[in-house]
Amino acid sequence: MCWGARSTPIIPSDQLGKSSAYELPPLTAWGVALCVSGTLIATENAIVVITILATSSLRAPVFLLLASLGMADLLAGVALILHFLFMFCVEPSDWSELLTSGLLVTSLTASLCSLMGVALDRYLSLSHALTYGSGQSRRRAAILLLLVWLGACMIGAGPAMGWHCLEDPNSCSVARPLTRTYLSLLCGGFLVVVMVTLQLYAGICRVARRHAHAIATQRHFLPSNQSYASKHGSGRGFSRLLLVLSVFVGCWMPFSLWGLLGDASSPPLYTYATLVPAAGSSLLNPILYSLRHKDIRKVLLHACCPHRYSHSTHIHYPVDV
Repeated sequence: MCWGARSTPIIPSDQLGKSSAYELPPLTAWGVALCVSGTLIATENAIVVITILATSSLRAPVFLLLASLGMADLLAGVALILHFLFMFCVEPSDWSELLTSGLLVTSLTASLCSLMGVALDRYLSLSHALTYGSGQSRRRAAILLLLVWLGACMIGAGPAMGWHCLEDPNSCSVARPLTRTYLSLLCGGFLVVVMVTLQLYAGICRVARRHAHAIATQRHFLPSNQSYASKHGSGRGFSRLLLVLSVFVGCWMPFSLWGLLGDASSPPLYTYATLVPAAGSSLLNPILYSLRHKDIRKVLLHACCPHRYSHSTHIHYPVDV
C-alpha cells in the first residue's frame, strides 16, 4: 500500500547510457514513526506467539485464536518495517510495492478474521460452557483458523497475481498499488466481518446478562433498587467490553468506509489518517486480548521471575467478557 510518495530519479537523455546511482530520500519523521511502530508491533506480538506456542498447557481454542491474532499482527509489523526499508534504505521497485501491499492485506485480513474468531469463541464459551475447551472444540478452532489463513493468503496474493494498478494509474484506489475494484471488495468484506463481530458481542451481552439474572434469581438476591450486575462487578466487565468494541470499531471502520468512498484523486492525508488506526490495531490487540488473559500473564511472569511467580498448569478456559 502506498504509505508515502515514491520519487523516481530523472536521468537526462544524454546520460541514459551512463550508470546513475539512485539517491535515497532523506529520512523523515514519518519514516521514523513507521520503523518504530513496526518494530514495536512485531516485538510484542512475537512475544505473545512464542509464549503460547512454547507452553503446552495453552492449547484451548481461545489460545489458538490469540496465537493466530498475534501471528497476523506480527506480519503487519514486518510489513511496516519492509515498507520503511524500501522507502528509505534501498531503491524501490514494482515488486517491492506488490510485496508490502500483499503482506499488509494478508496480515490485516487475518487479524480482522481472528478478532471475529475471538468474539465467536467468547460467545460459545458462555452459551456452551459445558463442552467448551473439549478436543472437538479445538479441532473446530484449528479448521477455522486454517480456512482463515488460506483465505487471507489468497486475498493478499491478488496484487502479485496481477490485480494492481501499476500499469494503469487511472484504476488506482486510495491505496496504491491496489485497484479501486480490489480495495472496494476488500473493504466491503471488512465491513461484513465488523458487523458480524458486533453481532457476536451483542449476543455475548445478552447471554451474560441472562446468566447473571438467573444466578441472582436462584439465590433470591435480586434487590429491586440495585441490579445484580452492578453490585457484583459485571458492570466492570461490560465496561471492558465497551472499551474493546470502541477500539475495534475506531480502528477498522474509518479505512473500511474510506476505501469504498475515496479514489485516486482523494487527498493522501485522508488515506494516512484511516490506515494508521487500522495498522495501530496490531499494536493494541496484544494489550486488549492476549496480555489481558490471566494465564498468559502468569506464563510471562513466571518466565521473567521464576523464583517469585510459581507457574500453574491449571487453565481457566472461559475468557473474560
